[in-house]
Amino acid sequence: MPKKLKQGIVVSNKMDKTIVVEVSEHKMHSKYKKRMISTKNYKARDNENKCQEGDVVTIIEHKPISGQVRWALDRIVEAKK
Repeated sequence: MPKKLKQGIVVSNKMDKTIVVEVSEHKMHSKYKKRMISTKNYKARDNENKCQEGDVVTIIEHKPISGQVRWALDRIVEAKK
């Protein structure tokens, strides 16, 4: 089974080798059929500490690295200007 990829914005990089990525997804409400935006924060591993807050990144599913970290940085799509 292929690993999942998600794209989001780096919200925090204050931890050592760990970033918090906010991922927004559009979902349809089951009863009212209205599009809703749901956001979720994922903790991802950044071994080189190269991400800054505001960067757009892609994260990939990974085996558990620590208590809460189950994602790893795949690549930086767009650096903050």
